[in-house]
Amino acid sequence: MANGHTYSVGHDDITERSRRWAATMEGYDGAGDDVTVAHRDSVARIGRPGIDGVSGVSRDEREERLDTLLAPGATRSHGAGNRVREEEPDDYRTCFERDRDRILHSSSFRRLAGKTQVFIFPDDHQRTRLTHALEVAQVAGGIARATGLNVALAEAIALGHDCGHGPGGHASEDAFDHFIPAGFDHATWGADVSLTSLNLCRETLDGIRNHSWSRPAPATPEGEVVSWADRIAYVCHDFEDAVSAGIVTPDDLPPLVRERCGTRRGQQLGAFITAMVSTIRATGVIGMDAAHAEALAAFRTFNYNTIYLRDDSRHQATSVIAMLRALVEYYASHPTTMPDVASGALGIANSEDAVFQAVAYVAGMTDRYACRQALALLDWPLDQLPRGIDR
Repeated sequence: MANGHTYSVGHDDITERSRRWAATMEGYDGAGDDVTVAHRDSVARIGRPGIDGVSGVSRDEREERLDTLLAPGATRSHGAGNRVREEEPDDYRTCFERDRDRILHSSSFRRLAGKTQVFIFPDDHQRTRLTHALEVAQVAGGIARATGLNVALAEAIALGHDCGHGPGGHASEDAFDHFIPAGFDHATWGADVSLTSLNLCRETLDGIRNHSWSRPAPATPEGEVVSWADRIAYVCHDFEDAVSAGIVTPDDLPPLVRERCGTRRGQQLGAFITAMVSTIRATGVIGMDAAHAEALAAFRTFNYNTIYLRDDSRHQATSVIAMLRALVEYYASHPTTMPDVASGALGIANSEDAVFQAVAYVAGMTDRYACRQALALLDWPLDQLPRGIDR
């Protein structure tokens, strides 16, 4: 036992497995070096900085090394980064690594686990908005790594790109449009509302704000990589989810898609990622060769016609819109029922501030929490709730 102490769990009826776990409570002595290690038989050593010819690598040194590996047009990491509120640099992490970590630990990111990707209330196999973000980060990071771009920035943008989504998928944007004069867009909402408390770098926020192809081009090549990675990831995994749900089969894919990128997700991701890496290396342009871009467009069109716009999806969207609008109207007229809202401008029923806060509050909800609130506050009819694929 480390430090000679023994910690015990105060229950007599715990299992042997729990006893073994409890026995590791404080770790083990690390070869007499006044260091605690995780495993009794740990032998992991890397040498001692400044003693065994090993030097610790500071953030400044890592930035300098990274600079030599990056492509000429890649985004560089510098100190604390370009933030609205100035901060001291981190001792070990670059500014974009810091952004990635902040997003990963944020409540906005965590709640994506309970938000619709395509299927509301998915079963064990379908994606959520959170697993989608993780897959986008993997695709974007792989492309960035292979083309000399800033991997940490690409991953930060990818992890944060959908943090502005409301419950129920893209239908929530149609629901909230009704209350926001300039319209509700999950990309701008994520950058300018959901994630503002994190004080992210401007480059990260720009990539999140402009990841949708209908938005202006991002200011960094890493942001443009995420725009492609988002589309590649969702086209491939939404199709796989639809196959799992029995909505389509691989044989339904257009011949063009089957021939150029295959019928399985691994084949498809490999084809599109390789196409992007090859194109970027050959031309320096963040894009994809025409043949694979044509296949991706045909794939996306197929998904729209057979998955996103099928009757069940449209009915689901109609239910989501009605429920979310009713929730916003309730909270706007009863603003003090929202957390952290008391008196003052936010507490004035149906004021502009109250409506905005109501949208922000409802947009942050998970699918199930929104449904529970509709039942509890509005006595919402059960048969008008959004229907999952298992109902």
